[in-house]
Amino acid sequence: MLKPQDLFVTLKIAVNSDWQYTYAELAGELVMSASEVHAAVGRAEMSRLLNRSDGMINVVKSALLEFLVHGVKYTFPPMIGGLTRGMPTTIFAPALKKYFMESDELPSVWPDPEGEVRGFSLQPLYHSVPMACRLDKKLYDLLTLVDALRSGAAREREIAETLLVEHMQ
Repeated sequence: MLKPQDLFVTLKIAVNSDWQYTYAELAGELVMSASEVHAAVGRAEMSRLLNRSDGMINVVKSALLEFLVHGVKYTFPPMIGGLTRGMPTTIFAPALKKYFMESDELPSVWPDPEGEVRGFSLQPLYHSVPMACRLDKKLYDLLTLVDALRSGAAREREIAETLLVEHMQ
């Protein structure tokens, strides 16, 4: 069964598809243990989001895109909480912010003690998402698009889907 950290690891591989990571390197960049990364890769392979050829791990982009667009909101539904300090996500993050007018609405944020924005908590796929996103802007953009698919209104999901297609090419 696919776990949220499996998608997190798969997305990291997807945004850096030109780089072949060791489990230890992936673990360091995702702030996870190497054994967690190894298990996540195995489950993602079983789910056909990743495949292995000639000893290299590759993303099955069509399957990943199909899962993100049609399944992620059901498999990993958004868990929205109270006010907290954190890192902006969904339409309040850089990847989507330019497509929406500013409002007085409090933003969605991943809870993060180092965050500089106050808003409503949206639980990330994995607890180390904010730390990993500070290290990799492309991963940050992709995860905020996924959050828009998980929790956004129709227009937000539509724009996120379009941008995901662009990212996957």
